[in-house]
Amino acid sequence: MLENFKIASFQFHLTAEQTLHLPAYKGSTIRGGFGHAFRRVVCVTGQKDCSQCLLRGKCVYSYVFETPPPQQDDGVLRRAVAVPHPFVIRPPSEHKEIFQPGESFLFGLTLIGRAIDYLPYFIYSFEQLGKVGLGKGKAKFQLSLVRDSQGKTIYTTEDRVLLNDFETLCFRHFVAAASKWPSDRLLTLRFLTPTRIRFGRKLTDKLEFHTFMRNLVRRISLLSYYHCGEQFQLDFKRVIQQAQQVQVKASDLRWFDWTRYSSRQNRRMKLGGVLGEICFEGEWQSFLPFILLGEVVHVGKGTSFGLGQYAVVRP
Repeated sequence: MLENFKIASFQFHLTAEQTLHLPAYKGSTIRGGFGHAFRRVVCVTGQKDCSQCLLRGKCVYSYVFETPPPQQDDGVLRRAVAVPHPFVIRPPSEHKEIFQPGESFLFGLTLIGRAIDYLPYFIYSFEQLGKVGLGKGKAKFQLSLVRDSQGKTIYTTEDRVLLNDFETLCFRHFVAAASKWPSDRLLTLRFLTPTRIRFGRKLTDKLEFHTFMRNLVRRISLLSYYHCGEQFQLDFKRVIQQAQQVQVKASDLRWFDWTRYSSRQNRRMKLGGVLGEICFEGEWQSFLPFILLGEVVHVGKGTSFGLGQYAVVRP
């Protein structure tokens, strides 16, 4: 099961060269600036519409941001609106909005499957974004260094050499972690960024365990198929039936609305989601490997700019 599923997580350290003004929630700003920089770096045709580009099937930008679905419907995308992006940006948890020259901040980046091979493109794009500028006034910054999930420095601006022996994790890592989990009837999840989960084609603020697992398993399945080259073989109906037996014990989830500007749609968009903690009770242990993986790949809509981040509260 999920033998080919692998991920690699990194921390990018940025240093302001000019006074940098960023919003309290920085995920959308980082994701938006990075997307434009990535396209400038790799696009050789200059076409605005990727869907009509001759190179679409071999283009790194198209793969990362507009992964094309299969030409023939194989059932995998039966209820999915789009193929998920093979990366997750984890914005800084601090809400500081002004960074003076010389001050640093960091963010997390997780790459999934085939996208791991394109890490140099991600690094170079952020270097180029630093020259263009970010946030209000387009203040310039420098990408100082990149570390892997173990804290090992794999790239610095000074030497500009990328070390490729960084840590990658496969699904077996999360299975092993789950097997060492203390026996408990309660499972508590803490949602750290607005989490947009759908049930019945609508966003919901009343989170049941089976609704959470429907969204999480669906996301993992699509990531596995489109970015790791493996179709997730799972009895989805049986899994959901088991998940329906797990009940909400307590919840302090609340809805949080925030807005972001979409340059593609040329308008401000309201993107709300749930924050807070929820506690489940029942036989949830068999789901734990997927839940631990979900801590890294997030769940719900808007994961590429950091939404859907949660943590399992350790006993």
